[in-house]
Amino acid sequence: MGRVVPFSGVYIDSTGSFLPGPAIDNEAIDRFVAPVNRMSSRIKRRILAENGIAIRHYAIDEQGTTRFSVTAMAAGAVRACAAKVGDAPVGLLASATSGADLLLPGLANQVQAELGWAPLTTASHHGVCASGMQALADAARSVDRGEHHAAMVVASESPSRLFKCSRFAPGDYDLDFDAHFLRWMLSDAAGAWRVSSRPAPDRLSLKLHFVHSQSHAGDYPLCMQMGLPHGGGAGWLDHPNAAAAERAGALLLRQDIRLLPHLFDVGIHAYADLVRHGAVDPAGIDHFLCHYSSARFRGVVRDCLERAELTIPEERWFSNLATRGNTGAASIFVMLDDFLAERTVAPGEKILLFVPESGRFTVSFALLEVVGPDPSPREAQTAATQTVAETYVGLDAPPPPHDPASVDAARKPELATLLLELAGIWSDFRSRAWRSAPVRRIVAGRFTQHDYLTWMAHWIPQVREGTRWMRTAVGNLSERYAPLRALIEGHADDEQDDYQILFEDYRRAGGSVEDLVALQRNPGGEALNAFLHAQARQTDAVGLLGAIYIIEGSGQRLIPALLPLIRRQLSELGPVFRFLHYHGENDMAHLQRLLYAVDLVLECWPDASATMVDISRTGQRTAALYVLELEDAA
Repeated sequence: MGRVVPFSGVYIDSTGSFLPGPAIDNEAIDRFVAPVNRMSSRIKRRILAENGIAIRHYAIDEQGTTRFSVTAMAAGAVRACAAKVGDAPVGLLASATSGADLLLPGLANQVQAELGWAPLTTASHHGVCASGMQALADAARSVDRGEHHAAMVVASESPSRLFKCSRFAPGDYDLDFDAHFLRWMLSDAAGAWRVSSRPAPDRLSLKLHFVHSQSHAGDYPLCMQMGLPHGGGAGWLDHPNAAAAERAGALLLRQDIRLLPHLFDVGIHAYADLVRHGAVDPAGIDHFLCHYSSARFRGVVRDCLERAELTIPEERWFSNLATRGNTGAASIFVMLDDFLAERTVAPGEKILLFVPESGRFTVSFALLEVVGPDPSPREAQTAATQTVAETYVGLDAPPPPHDPASVDAARKPELATLLLELAGIWSDFRSRAWRSAPVRRIVAGRFTQHDYLTWMAHWIPQVREGTRWMRTAVGNLSERYAPLRALIEGHADDEQDDYQILFEDYRRAGGSVEDLVALQRNPGGEALNAFLHAQARQTDAVGLLGAIYIIEGSGQRLIPALLPLIRRQLSELGPVFRFLHYHGENDMAHLQRLLYAVDLVLECWPDASATMVDISRTGQRTAALYVLELEDAA
């Protein structure tokens, strides 16, 4: 056994779960998981008589249609968990599942996208039941080392999709017992825990002493798998095609139940090692949460503990198997959430978690201790800034708004410094813009004609006012900035052309002039307009170059990525995307002109530091108001 290294300061300060659909009792199972041959009903009666499961939840309906994806369930559990701590941010999202919605990328990335969370570190763990504990260990080590102040760990499973009625036509499948067994054992759910470097300030938390997980794959045969046919043979990807793999039975989930008693023997020996090394004291365990797939195995665990003389009295055990079923990696997460909701615990009490996994025999333990609230004031906690390499799958990725490295820092140190500052502002703005409601609808494929008209209707005043505040600013430039006047005047002329193109697109897409006249501009748009006009009325408002940087950068960087998605969803509208296309094609030139303007300003006035602060600050405020306008346009 590896050395158990205790964590110095790691706490579970919140838990949550998500159970899809209504509870399904044993009589209703056949409406979701139908018998496939004459053996099915007899095997089902036998298995249900032994496993002790009375009700469970399925993420599919009776027609086999998925109602809640693995990703959606995981997001639901995370929301329930995060709501208990006021949606406090985390720096790491770790996930676990045995079967995500996509073969790739990882589940954690999919959950982050579903939640619309800001950039953060992700870790996706794939396996069976123990993968959730491995995700917990990963997150806990990260928090304990100080890499992140908090992490969210989520496990989500939806095996019902493997067993649904629509997949199996009666009589077409001659399933072996190993493939039959799990059809009535597994169900769907998701659970999440928030791991923090400090206890919650207003309620009990759980101090995580250690997580210990070991695989014994080198010692025993394969027990639970999906990918190989009965008796072995070619793997699912080694068949000529997916249909051939299905016919061979390589896509059936199987478990060799003859090996299962060995799993608990391995688990109890691992538990004995923890006791021998002083990591666990059986007498000091107040609550024992053991994940077992069948009530039959409760007795196996009890007997193993008694033989090892390391018994934890059964009145200290807690299980929700009867009401939740076996939900794989999510089981222990949902179990702890149910336990905390149903049982009263007190500071000092210890909870031992035990998760045996039959896939290739992995056993995991975690020791928790109940602690009281932390009354000390907390510093404002924000997720650590991550360096993210952004890509758009299937789209032509435009270049960044500028390349700071292309500037000769030795010759133009002020410009190079300003561009790096603006790059940071842009990075934050880009992330927030991608997570705004209209953009999320576009990415999710839910963007409608009404959404497009609403978006343009709020965009039209911004473009129209852009010409006005630019010309106001030009009129207030002193002689020292005379070279800048013609440049900004030309930009204002371009904005006027933009306005005409946008207005024509709006009309062709079905918008009416009457609606524009009656439009109550959203608060974010009004605030942005008022801010830019107020800035423009000041003498030498060169800080507005920061505003132009953000606005033009949106057209050059965001619009080309969104336009193909919008075209696909609204193709029936015809040629109504000239404004978006024009932005993507021309805003790079606009930005180059802007960079020239910034360089010109720095040459016109020797007090570069004050000018740089003004441009940077105006860019930052414009970005914040622009995001507010996007959200309010929803």
